[in-house]
Parts: sequence; structure tokens; C-alpha cells
Amino acid sequence: MDISQLSQALQRDAVPVVFLNVLLQQIGLPVPAVPTLLIAGSLAASPSQLGRILAAAVLASALADWIWYLAGRAFGYRVLAGLCKLSINPASCVSQTESRFIRWGASSLVVAKFIPGFSTVAPPIAGALRMAISGFLFAAAAGAALWAGLALGAGWLLREEVGTSIEFLNQRSASVVLAALLIVAVWLGWKLWQKYRFRRFCAVPHITPEELLNAIDSPQPPLVLDLRGHLMIAETGPLPGTTVAEHDRLLDAVADWPKSRPIVTLCNCPEDAGAVQAARHLLKAGYLSVRPLRGGYQAWMAAERKRQGTTSLAGLGEPRAE
Repeated sequence: MDISQLSQALQRDAVPVVFLNVLLQQIGLPVPAVPTLLIAGSLAASPSQLGRILAAAVLASALADWIWYLAGRAFGYRVLAGLCKLSINPASCVSQTESRFIRWGASSLVVAKFIPGFSTVAPPIAGALRMAISGFLFAAAAGAALWAGLALGAGWLLREEVGTSIEFLNQRSASVVLAALLIVAVWLGWKLWQKYRFRRFCAVPHITPEELLNAIDSPQPPLVLDLRGHLMIAETGPLPGTTVAEHDRLLDAVADWPKSRPIVTLCNCPEDAGAVQAARHLLKAGYLSVRPLRGGYQAWMAAERKRQGTTSLAGLGEPRAE
């Protein structure tokens, strides 16, 4: 749908168009909503119509947030892990977002719409943490009203400029399409560059789960920092012999640890992103031996099951005492 078709649809049925657009965008589909809100605000015939459009946007946003809230409440950290894997930037780990949500509380939902990525992750985190539904919906609606209200208000105040821009874009549709394709190409190139940089960022020496389990049994075991989120730790339990740590308070967790002693970081992130970040931060702080665990939590559990199975089989082969 081009700009002229969108404008015509908003002139005929502004409320349902805005409702559907905001709902799809807040559910997580790549459908931009701010341009629609700007045009809808510029085309509103009266303040009362502007109010109805705002109400539709707030209702759609709150509905989408409520769906994500219920998903988080029902499936817990599995929803967060899935969102982390789908993240455009793997270095932006859900466990870090979760710790910030816990620290900021309900107020984080008010500003979530203005923070890329956080808008989708915050509602399921609230559900997984069993936040009261009344407080959640109030904060989510307040954030949606602020976000949509600013866009609609800008369109209303700049309606002449928005109208002129729409007319200009319609007259030069071929150039607009070419410019849009160029923008998409630049965006894809930037994302590929980010991915390349991320691969280089992750190119640090790792430790395998088998090596870690052997090191834990040694006379001088390493300090193992568990960087998973509070929710996942609460659901799955702490890992034996590890210290729970947060990215924002990483140095507090190792304050009493000699800088010459080995440290291992682990997370439940795609490509061990959070563990790599923590390892680099500690190395920069002067700690001499810091390695992320290859494969993170899942690899740890698989190695533990393998070791327990091997131990059980070895026990079956021993002669029984008479």
C-alpha cells in the first residue's frame, strides 16, 4: 500500500486502519505504525476524531501487550529465549533486558515503546514475573497513550506540512520507490556489517563444558558466573558451584576474586553473546583468565547428563558385594 492509498484508507476508516496497523506492529510484525499515526493525525477532522483514533491505538497496543503478557505467564523463560534467538542483534540479550525490567519495575513499561526491542520483550517478562495484571495493563496503556499521542499530536500540529509531503511523494512515486529500495539496501548492508562485527567480537577463547566440569573438580576450580536471567534461574534452579551475576553489576560479583584466578562466564544467549560480553568486560578490567562457556546453559546440562549417564554405566559394571 503506497502513501496515497494509505491516506485514502485513513480518510474513510481511520479508526479501524490505525487499530489494525498498531496491533500488527505491536504483535511483532515488521509493519511500521508511526507513519500511519502521523498521517492519521494530519487527516483528523476534529479533536474528537483525534481522540477516537488515539483510543484505537491505545486499545490495539494494550491488546498486543496483553497477549505477550499471557504468553510469558504461561511459558516463562521459553518465550524469552525464543525472542532472544529472533533478535536482530544477538548481543542484546534478553537476560540483560530482564534485569533492567526488574530494576525499573512498572515504569519501564511506560517508556518501552520508545526503546527498540524492549517494547516486544517487556510484556512477556512482566507476565513471566507474575506482575499484577491490573498494574501491567495500566502501565502498558499509559506508555501506549504517550507513544501514540506524540505521533498523532505531531501529525495534527503539522498537518499542512504532512499534506504537502504526501502530495510531493505521490507526484514522485518512482523516485520514492527507488529511494525506499536504496534505504532497504543500506539497512541490510548495515545489518550484515553488524553481524560481521559481532562474529569478530565473539572470536575469543572459549572453554568447553567437558573442560569446565574437569576444572571444577580440580584443586583450584574457576569462578563460574551464571549470567542467565532471574526468571530462568528461578524456574530451572541454580547451577551447582556457580555464582549468579548481572551484567550491570558484574564487577561486584568478582570483587573478592583474585585477578590471577580463572573465571568462566555462561549465559543462555544465541552464540554465547552475553557470556562473551561479560568475559571481554572482565578482561578489560584486568582479570587475566576469563573464558565464556561454549554453548552456555544448554551445553552445561547436556555435559552433566552425559557424565551422570557414564557414571551410572560404570556403576553397573562393578562387582556386587556379597
